[in-house]
Amino acid sequence: MTISTSGAHVLVFPYPAPGHMMPLLDLTNQLATRGLTITILVTPKNLSILNPLLSKHPSIKTLVLPFPAHPSLPTGAENVKDLPPIAFPAIMRSMHQLFTPILHWFQNHPSPPVAILSDMFLWWTHQLACQLGIRRFMFSSSGAMAMSIIYSLRRYPPENDDLNDQNRLISLSRIPNSPIYPWWQLRFLYSTRYVEGDPISEFLKDGVLANMASSGLVFNSFSELERVYFDHVMEEAGHDRVWAVGPLQPTEDDSSAKRSGSRPELASDISSWLDTCEDRTVVYVCFGSQAVLNNKQMEEIASGLEKSGAKFLWCVKEAPKGHMEGDYGVIPLGFEDRVIGRGLIVKDWAPQVMILRHRAIVAFLTHCGWNSVLEGLVAGVPMLAWPMEGEQFLNATLLVDELKVAIRVCEGAQTVPNSDELARVVAESVSKQEIENVRVGKLRRATLDAIKEGGSSYKDLDKLVMHITEGAT
Repeated sequence: MTISTSGAHVLVFPYPAPGHMMPLLDLTNQLATRGLTITILVTPKNLSILNPLLSKHPSIKTLVLPFPAHPSLPTGAENVKDLPPIAFPAIMRSMHQLFTPILHWFQNHPSPPVAILSDMFLWWTHQLACQLGIRRFMFSSSGAMAMSIIYSLRRYPPENDDLNDQNRLISLSRIPNSPIYPWWQLRFLYSTRYVEGDPISEFLKDGVLANMASSGLVFNSFSELERVYFDHVMEEAGHDRVWAVGPLQPTEDDSSAKRSGSRPELASDISSWLDTCEDRTVVYVCFGSQAVLNNKQMEEIASGLEKSGAKFLWCVKEAPKGHMEGDYGVIPLGFEDRVIGRGLIVKDWAPQVMILRHRAIVAFLTHCGWNSVLEGLVAGVPMLAWPMEGEQFLNATLLVDELKVAIRVCEGAQTVPNSDELARVVAESVSKQEIENVRVGKLRRATLDAIKEGGSSYKDLDKLVMHITEGAT
């Protein structure tokens, strides 16, 4: 492994959502292993998430700053997973209040960082870095295709005519493969859900442009997966300071339970249940750390799983207390009793990496969040795609239409699936595996090749460290 000897000091600043924090902490582990000096900025309630990393790298320092209050957020809110999805723009706006405290910390530090590595949702750190006279590197927890499309929507916005027509088809001709989407799947990415002149809307508007103006762009992806989109990002950015360093995964000595935050006894119970199942017979159902399904969706999923006759492991996210309780996340009465022995329902944050890598898993019904996509690819598990919001629709296009390692089963956060159709797709994912297995197996090998020593992502990690180190001298 290439090791830096300069110890260049970097401030790592994750966005307080599990899907953003975990991959950036995995990257931080890699940077610390390569010899960089690191300070991680975190808010108090998220400090414990760093424990496995700090135990492995005692040299890593922390900068703990209070989570700023915002009138749209409940008191004590510090993590997106504990809030309804609509709250995340307010969290981004709230985090901007840390600009001045961070600036003062830099100005009073005896040996301040020479660079900032921050999440894509913390784009204002680009202006902070400019004011400090240092470099800011953007970390994207999404892929290069998603970044290409999001940037294109901002730089080359669609015409305003008929944008109230949610089903209007938008052709993205500047993007490789010229994808086409109905407007309702792009609108959130374009930030038009907020009125002109609204402080949050104005704050969001220039974020993507600030990210692209950063000193460099770091992606949790790999070139073999999205080569044409990485080329496109470099073309739009006007430079080649773009590094594909993924898939970023927990190390072998960092257990899946620790990574996910789930209870060790829960991980053990899940593993024991999967051990009783035959190889490639269990369908894993999970929609990420944020999505909470309404009760009609819950009923149709339960009915579809029951009708399919397949074994399943369903991770259910219950409604946050004080938000949507009673109308969301309720398991149909009697369902658990009827599927005893054939299905396992988990009402907690499940250790997904461990689950997907288990020999019993045959398919993954997923919301197509980027972390879930990468974890599925590393495990070599075919996916059943139900994108719900944001860039998930873009990820589904990559999986279903381009890579052909997934089947689209539903679309939209409020869409209610047909239980008979869902049952058919789930049953076929168990009985008809040949074509999907060949494609997923080939992509899995490419994924593992990218992250091993000498692979494309491994080399990009070394190049990133070298660039940071050379810029510090």
